[in-house]
Amino acid sequence: MLVIRPITKADLPALMTCAEESGHGFTSLPVNEEILSNRIAHSVESFNKDVTAPGPEGYLMVAEDTETGEIAGTTALEAAVGLDNPFYTYHLSTLVHNSHHLDVHKVLKVLTFGNDYTGVSELCTLFLRPQWRQGLNGKLLSKCRFLMLAEHRHRFSDTVIAEMRGVSDEQGNSPFWEWLKEHFFSIDFVEADYLTGIGKKEFIADLMPKLPIYVNLLSKEAQAVIGQVHDNTRPALKLLEAEGFVNRGYVDIFDAGPTVECDLRHIESVRASQRCTVEIGEHHSSHNYIISNTRFAGFRATVGKAALDGERNLAIISPEMAKVLEVKNGDQVRLIAQ
Repeated sequence: MLVIRPITKADLPALMTCAEESGHGFTSLPVNEEILSNRIAHSVESFNKDVTAPGPEGYLMVAEDTETGEIAGTTALEAAVGLDNPFYTYHLSTLVHNSHHLDVHKVLKVLTFGNDYTGVSELCTLFLRPQWRQGLNGKLLSKCRFLMLAEHRHRFSDTVIAEMRGVSDEQGNSPFWEWLKEHFFSIDFVEADYLTGIGKKEFIADLMPKLPIYVNLLSKEAQAVIGQVHDNTRPALKLLEAEGFVNRGYVDIFDAGPTVECDLRHIESVRASQRCTVEIGEHHSSHNYIISNTRFAGFRATVGKAALDGERNLAIISPEMAKVLEVKNGDQVRLIAQ
């Protein structure tokens, strides 16, 4: 059984392993021990911080195998992006050039550089190690964050986004970045992505073109990947789309992967989640639920079978699940049916 819990300093070696296995283009998991150690420290501080509104807090969690103690993956939420470090995007929009005199009508796409998402909350750092990519583990790693959003709304923005990994090859080459590199930069995509991951973003403001870019001036290869996702990211995108997330034209400035967004109140799992009182006991239900306790610093979430008693607003869970969630009879849990 996997349990999702806040990361601790002792998890640094496991987080390094996740970073090494995640591959190119995973900006939030740079293979840098100092950066990851600092991110863990920031998360520990954030989980223990008393807040009344979203700020620069970052909540990093891990999925732990309760039988072996191994770390199976990681997942995170940023309370409000762009407050400490700029959060850059390109926005894909349409321009119309029209001349009645010449009878010319042109519809053109342009990319505009900006910081439109400053202050919104972000789903990020979702990575499940290959040997655990089975069953409901992937859904648990993703959807546990919606239980946190539903239970602790004051810590998060009304708008929630997620950056989707864009197209790149096995060597980490991005067709979109290759065009930018040729005209504005002299560093490879892997290096640019790594510098961003460790917080060294000054080169973006220094070198990135500030004026809108006409898409038809890009190479055909670069045009083809705007708004497209890496093959490994398709399942995550489908899951978010099923939750109500949509792309409103925003794409990553390096690989042009889409950024999707949803109003927190309209996220399907947030709307459908229920808060119930715990009753510990044996049951014969075959229904699976993603379940979390209602604490924050002591957040725990897992997936398994439970029985609901609607009349008494009870969630009947096994002693094993109660132990994993660290709850007792009469405590509250929040859950989503699977």
